Amino acid sequence: MMQSEHIERLINAEHWNPRELLGPHRTSVNGSDSLVIRTFAPNAHETHVILDTPGRKRIPMKRVHDSGLFEAILDAPKGTPNYRLRVTDSQGAVTERHDPYAFSHLISDHDLHLFAEGNLFKGYERLGAHLTTVDGVTGVHFVVWAPNAMRVSVVGGFNCWDGRCHQMMSRGATGLWELFVPDIPEGTLYKYEIRSRQVDAPFTKADPYAFSAELRPRTASIVRNLSSYRWNDHVWMDARTTRDPLTAPMSIYEVHLGSWMRVPEEENRWLTYRELADKLIHYVTYMGYTHIELMPVTEHPFDGSWGYQATGYFAATSRFGPPEDFMAFVDAAHQAGIGIIMDWAPAHFPDDAYGLAWFDGTHLYDHEDPRLGYHPEWKSRIFNYGRVEVKNFLQNSALFWLDKYHIDGLRVDAVASMLYLDYGRKSGEWIPNQFGGNENLAAVSFLKELNVLVHQEHPGAVTIAEESTAWPGVSKPTYTGGLGFTFKWNMGWMHDMLDYFEKDAIHRKYHQNQITFGLLYAFHENFVLVLSHDEVVHGKKALLDKMPGDLWQRFANLRALYGYMYGHPGKNMLFMGGEFGQWWEWNHDDSLQWHLCQHESHAGLQRYVRDLNRLYRNEPALYEVDYDWSGFQWIDINDTENSVISFLRKARDSNNHVVCVCNFTPIPRHGYRIGVPSLAHYGELLNSDAETYGGSNMGNGGGVMAEPISTHGFPNSIVLTLPPLSVLYFKAG
Repeated sequence: MMQSEHIERLINAEHWNPRELLGPHRTSVNGSDSLVIRTFAPNAHETHVILDTPGRKRIPMKRVHDSGLFEAILDAPKGTPNYRLRVTDSQGAVTERHDPYAFSHLISDHDLHLFAEGNLFKGYERLGAHLTTVDGVTGVHFVVWAPNAMRVSVVGGFNCWDGRCHQMMSRGATGLWELFVPDIPEGTLYKYEIRSRQVDAPFTKADPYAFSAELRPRTASIVRNLSSYRWNDHVWMDARTTRDPLTAPMSIYEVHLGSWMRVPEEENRWLTYRELADKLIHYVTYMGYTHIELMPVTEHPFDGSWGYQATGYFAATSRFGPPEDFMAFVDAAHQAGIGIIMDWAPAHFPDDAYGLAWFDGTHLYDHEDPRLGYHPEWKSRIFNYGRVEVKNFLQNSALFWLDKYHIDGLRVDAVASMLYLDYGRKSGEWIPNQFGGNENLAAVSFLKELNVLVHQEHPGAVTIAEESTAWPGVSKPTYTGGLGFTFKWNMGWMHDMLDYFEKDAIHRKYHQNQITFGLLYAFHENFVLVLSHDEVVHGKKALLDKMPGDLWQRFANLRALYGYMYGHPGKNMLFMGGEFGQWWEWNHDDSLQWHLCQHESHAGLQRYVRDLNRLYRNEPALYEVDYDWSGFQWIDINDTENSVISFLRKARDSNNHVVCVCNFTPIPRHGYRIGVPSLAHYGELLNSDAETYGGSNMGNGGGVMAEPISTHGFPNSIVLTLPPLSVLYFKAG
């Protein structure tokens, strides 16, 4: 017997467990064992039960409530027969489907337990929307976390976006809701309609665990099957597990997919993932880079956020194609020997109405107190890292990209804003931790656990912190007290270098310490030297435009900057466009200035970067010992008057060394003597002043012979011609 209060909750779409009323239920009618089947079809004119038996017996259902509650009583003493529901609406349209409330719960008690304690590390295989087959019936299993909801429904075109039709079932104290909806295919658009205890009117939300979403400004989630793609990168993936990223070459090309190259003939449209797999990967391979770092490809509503304010932490943006096309892009990169690093932003999320903010009518993913939960600079919400479900959500997102998309590393954005409670805040705008400090202890714990998980579950994958403070041990193991990142961006080096190179050469002798200061801390962390997108926007000018002097000197200065970066200890990264001398600041709404490559000065710079990458990859001395003094030795840092420095880079075999000499003035230096270890011929590996790069073609005739004259503390020395604004590389042999 149905209780009236349960009926009222159901028809008002407020029931936490609609399966108590709907679906098949055993009953007794006139003393005989029977089966009652109920369905709630608010827009139905009539409904029938169709038995999946020969003849497909049709049993009419009786309307038992004016709102659209129907039931049929079957004489079925032996279990529940397979059946479908046939619904005819007021216009005479007929639909036939299986009953979602005829299926049992699909989430196991074990998974519920792991979720509640924050240890469901493949939660993306349980939560969200998953195509599945139950008892021979195909459909989609929906699961969402909304602990403060009174009711949650799945809505979409399959039910006219009516939240009364597919009300989900609560899984108790876990806050999870689930429902298997049969007969809906891949590609189905959907959202969750939520009725909160705190908000009178129901509202809709996109799925936090959705694998795909509509292209902005549309906001629905899309059912996608990520297991259908067949990968062909097993050679790369197997090799990655044995590769030590600290001792391997890493020259990274940072890319914003929406503006690397566009198609002006077709309304300036983006390239698709498939087109990028051809053009971008071919270009990166030609240029000699080892990795591509993608600015966020997680789904995001606002182009101007560049992806750093995400709404889809498990969804590759639909701007460039469906998920399998992004998989094909990564696959093609791996087959070409190129690694893919992805920017990932767990520091904050936007407050778009359909996203994570106020998800179930409460501050579910963030803190209610704005001193903890609101980011004043970015006007976004800060994750509550102390809540196990939120922490697990972010850990799942990180592991998801490495697992399902074979991503080789995550560059974690805005780590400093996560570590400090007072980041970007004035006095009185933040709350100290339990010990009175400004450290966000929950975020520290989250980052440590994240890095342990990534390195444990995906050997060879890397994590890179964008962290701009002096927080100790960012890239040191957690068992030594570090945060556990593989690498850390060297923001200090970047600021010093750009400040130095923006100065007119006549003043550089007073600032030589800016060139050398980085070596005082170069081995405190596992650094990546970066000239990123952040340095070429918001009035900062393009790298080439930052350089002083006439046109020739600008190009020569930029070549010298790159030459020094590749010789300096640490991996390196350059933002797209810098390799050929983009003049404009980067604009996310437009293509790079590829037409500049028609001019010899820009083409020469591009050839130079290509040859730098080739030299870097071919010389173990430039990458094998990046994070220890045994891989680096100054020759001379004291010639401030001439703004010249020289140093050695050494491989693990210290006899394998490369000499780097830098002249940071436009004045050539003739007969310039520096000390070297070996009494041998030192061949000139690379000269940034070569004519093919746009230089004056001054040099050393391909190399010089060392003399047994002690200089700079070395037993031997070589005498060089140093071209203007140049970097030279030599190797004994």
